[in-house]
Amino acid sequence: MAQALRMKSGTIDWLTRAEAATVGLAASAARHDAHDSFVADSFDLLKREGFLKAHVPAEFGGGDASYAELCGMVRRLAAGCGSTALAYAMHSHLVAVALWRWKNQGAPTDGLLKRVAAEDLVLISSGGSDWLKSAGEAVKVEGGFRITARKAFSSGAPAGDLLMTSAVHEDPAEGPTVLHFAVPFKAEGVRILDTWRVMGMRGTGSHDVELNSVFVPDAAISGRRPQGKWHPLFHAISMLAFPIIYSAYLGVAEGARDRALAFARRKGGDEGLLQVVGEMENAFAMARMSVDDMIRNAETGTPGPDATNRAMSGRTLAGQACIRTVEKAMEAAGGPAFYRELGLERAFRDVQAARFHPLQEKPQLRYSARLALGLDIDG
Repeated sequence: MAQALRMKSGTIDWLTRAEAATVGLAASAARHDAHDSFVADSFDLLKREGFLKAHVPAEFGGGDASYAELCGMVRRLAAGCGSTALAYAMHSHLVAVALWRWKNQGAPTDGLLKRVAAEDLVLISSGGSDWLKSAGEAVKVEGGFRITARKAFSSGAPAGDLLMTSAVHEDPAEGPTVLHFAVPFKAEGVRILDTWRVMGMRGTGSHDVELNSVFVPDAAISGRRPQGKWHPLFHAISMLAFPIIYSAYLGVAEGARDRALAFARRKGGDEGLLQVVGEMENAFAMARMSVDDMIRNAETGTPGPDATNRAMSGRTLAGQACIRTVEKAMEAAGGPAFYRELGLERAFRDVQAARFHPLQEKPQLRYSARLALGLDIDG
C-alpha cells in the first residue's frame, strides 16, 4: 500500500492513505461501540501505515505531512470511525504543538519528535480534564517530584506510551505552580482505570489514569506556569489543538451527511424532505467553514489572546454545526435512522462529545466577551 499511495513528487499522499484506511476502520467501528472496547486494531493499522509519525518532519524520520493535511486525515478517518479519529487527534495535537514550538520558539522538543518517529510512540493527553487549573499534587523530593493524581479523559490510554500531563506544586515562593511533564505508562505507580462507559465515542479508550506517588525527575519537568492563568503555552495549545480535534467531529458529521443523502435519494424529493436536506447542508457548511477558519488561524496566527479567541469561537460554532448536521441527517433518513444498522445513531451519540472539550460554550462566551470589552481574560 505504501508504494501505491505515493504522489509523483515522491512524498506520501496522506489524504488518499487516510481515505483507504477508512474502510478498515469502518468495518470494526460498530463492534467496538457495542462492546465499549478500545479501537486497538484500528490503532495497529494507523501505526503500520505511519499515521502516528505523519506530522513529524522527514528530517526526524517522520512523514512530513503538513498541518492542513493532518486535519484532513483526521476528518477522513472520522467518517469511518469517530472514536479512532478522535483518539488519533489527541495524539496528533501533542505532536503538532511540539513541532510548532521547535520550529517557532526553538524549544527542545526535537527529541520527543524523533522518538515518536523512531519508536512509533503513542502520546496521550490529559489536557481536557486539567486545562488551566490542572489537577493532582506534585510534592518536591530529592531529585524531582512525587506525583499523585487521577487524570480523566485520557483518550487512547490502552495504547499509550507517554502520558503528557501536569500537576500542581505548592511552591513556597511562587505559590500554586502547574508543572508539565511526560510519564511513561510503564512507570511504577501508573495505572489505567477501566472507567470509560459513556454515551458516545466509546472506542476512544478515554479511561482515567491514576498516578500513585509517581517519581518525575527535575530534568523531566518541561514547563512551569501559575495555576489558573492563561499562559503562552495554553495560547499555543488552543490555536493548534482544536482544529485537529474538531476535524474529527467534522468528519463524523460528514459521514452522517453522506449516509443520509444516499438514503434520502431513494425516498424522492417531497417538499418536507427538501427542507430538511437544505437545513442539513447549511449546518454542514457552517461546520466546514468554522473548521477551515480554525485551520487558517493555526497556520498563520501567533499564539495569544486573539488567536485563542478565534480558535475557541470556531470550536463552539463548529461543534454546534456538527451536532445540527447529524440531527438533520437523522431527520432526513427518517425512522430507519433510529436503527443501529444505518450508523446514524452512533454518529449522533459520537458527535455529542463536541460539547465537552474546553473551552465549553459558556466559558468561551465569557472569554470572548471579556476580550471584546478590553477586560482581563484572567478576571
